[in-house]
Amino acid sequence: MRDRLNVSLPVAMISQIGDLAARRKVTRSAVVEAAVASLLSPDSAEKTEAALTRRLDRLTRQMQRQERDLMIALETHALFIRFWLGQMPPLPAEAQAAANALGQERFARFLDTLGRRLSQGKSFRDDIPLDIPAMRQTAPEKEASSS
Repeated sequence: MRDRLNVSLPVAMISQIGDLAARRKVTRSAVVEAAVASLLSPDSAEKTEAALTRRLDRLTRQMQRQERDLMIALETHALFIRFWLGQMPPLPAEAQAAANALGQERFARFLDTLGRRLSQGKSFRDDIPLDIPAMRQTAPEKEASSS
């Protein structure tokens, strides 16, 4: 059995209800009934909390991946700089101009290679295993057990 209820809503809300009803090809009453049923449902809060929890979990995983990628980039950069500084002898003043020209040429080739790789969708990140922190934690254990 159904009972009639008259409510007063803002014009903008009635317009939104009408638009949603038209998109879903249902009556405005069906849209309002579903909204009220959702609000009155005892597990509505639980559903909302579960949805928020899933979203927060997804955002947490994304942040962890970004943090991991940033850590890899920083470590790679630091290792390269440390290696380069340790391996490159200082140049005499007369060789600096030639070295600068060669450096500019190499950098241009590097940018070309980088551009090609990015346009193909390839990424250095794809070559790195996802569980690097786990690998670091088990590495000392392996070394300790092999000693």
